[in-house]
Amino acid sequence: MPSMVPVTHRDDTPGIAAKLDFLRTCVGHPVQTIETHMSWLVLGPERVLKLKKPVRYPFLDFSTLALREANAREELRLNRRLAPRVYLGLLALQWNGHDFSLVPEERLPAPGRPVDWLVSMQRLPDERMLDHMLGAGRATPTDIDALVAVLVPFYRHAPRTAITAEEHLSRLRRERAIDREVLLNPRFELPAAAATLDRMDAAFAAHEVEIADRVRAHCLVDGHGDLRPEHVCLLDPPVVIDCLEFNAAMRQIDPFDELVFLGLECEMIGAPWVAERLVERCAEALGDRPPAALLQLYVAQRAQRRARLALAHLLEPAPRKPEKWLPLARRYVARTAAALDAVMAATPHGCA
Repeated sequence: MPSMVPVTHRDDTPGIAAKLDFLRTCVGHPVQTIETHMSWLVLGPERVLKLKKPVRYPFLDFSTLALREANAREELRLNRRLAPRVYLGLLALQWNGHDFSLVPEERLPAPGRPVDWLVSMQRLPDERMLDHMLGAGRATPTDIDALVAVLVPFYRHAPRTAITAEEHLSRLRRERAIDREVLLNPRFELPAAAATLDRMDAAFAAHEVEIADRVRAHCLVDGHGDLRPEHVCLLDPPVVIDCLEFNAAMRQIDPFDELVFLGLECEMIGAPWVAERLVERCAEALGDRPPAALLQLYVAQRAQRRARLALAHLLEPAPRKPEKWLPLARRYVARTAAALDAVMAATPHGCA
C-alpha cells in the first residue's frame, strides 16, 4: 500500500501556528480549531474557515500555494452543487511583512502577497447533522425523504463519466488489492479477514458483467464521493457538504453505490432503516434499480474499504485515538461478511 504519511514542505514564514492564531481572531468567539489529515478548520459561532495543509499523499497534492488555491476553488465549485448557501467564497490570506489580512478574492489585488487560500463556510448547527440526529433517535423517514428530494435531481443532472467498463473494473481491482494488503497485515491480527477477502474477490468475479453493464449504460456520474451522515445537515431543504473534491476519479461512481454507503454508515450508528428507504425512494424517482445482488456487493465493498481506512490510521507515525481503529475495523469486516451472505442469497446460483 502506498504510504499514507503526508510529505510536508516548509512554507514561507510566518508558519502555520501564526496563521492559525490570526484566523482565530477572524471568526468570533467562542472559537474551535479542528485538525484533519488534510486541513485545519477554524470554527466560530457563524463561520468556518478551512485551510489546506501543505501535504502530499498518493491521491492528492497540496504541497504548493498554487495547488492549494486550485483545490480551494474546486471545493467551492463542487460543494455548491449540494450546499450552495453554505460555501460562501474564497479568501486570500495576505502577508505584508508585518501583519496578516484576510481578503475575499473579489477584493484582490490587495496590499501584501497571498501566503495561503481558504474556503469560507457558513457554520451548520451540530444538532441538525444527520449523525447527531440518528444518534439521538430524532431523525425520521420524512427527514430522509427530504434528503432524497435533494439527491435525486443532483444525480439526474450530474455529468456522466467517460470511463470505460474495463477502466472501472481495473480501478475496483486495484482498490481490492490495497484492501487485501492492509487487512492482512500481521500486526492487526484479523483472522476473519482472509476468508472475507477471498469471498469478496469471488463475488466481484461473479458480478463483473453487472458492474460493466452499469458503466456501459452511462449510470456512473460525477458524484459526491464521500456521502456520510456527518456530511448531511437536515436543514430545510437538507444540504450535503464536504464532497471529495481533490480527486475526480474517486467521484466517478454509481449513485446507488453512494446511497448504500450512506445507508451503511447510518446502520453503523444504529439506524439500519435508513438504507432501504434511501434506495427505494431514489430508485422510484430515478426510474433505475440495480440488481439486488449488485446493491449488496456495493455494501460489501464499502464495508471492506471502511475497514481498511480504519486500520490505515494505525499505520501513521502518531495515530489519533489509536484504541478506536482496530475494534472499528473488526465491525466493518463482520459487516462485509454479512453483505456477502446477502449477495449469495440474491444470486441465482449462489456465486458469492
